[in-house]
Amino acid sequence: MQGKIRAQLLKGTTTLLVLTVLRDGELYGYEIAQRIRDRSGGAFITSEGSLYPALHALEADGALAASWRESDRGPRRRYYTITKSGLGMLEEHAQEWAAFSLGISRAVAGPNS
Repeated sequence: MQGKIRAQLLKGTTTLLVLTVLRDGELYGYEIAQRIRDRSGGAFITSEGSLYPALHALEADGALAASWRESDRGPRRRYYTITKSGLGMLEEHAQEWAAFSLGISRAVAGPNS
């Protein structure tokens, strides 16, 4: 993917990206950001300013469970796990994204494609 994705586009996908990487297992904030970056080939780089508010909102909505743990290196870390409710939310967001991206692809391709 060429260049970085514009911040406004990323803002609308943060929830989907977070839930997607947490579907594979428990992670703490920095690991979540790294996993998103790695899976997207560097196209999506989530900032603390967008990641942590999303994590807190998802936790408040019951989509994530979180717990503090001591670390071998550095300060304690807050680990996040997707809940059953979060898996349902992930499915909804994935379906919305599929419909949205198909619509965008069709619009960009034009009427003769």
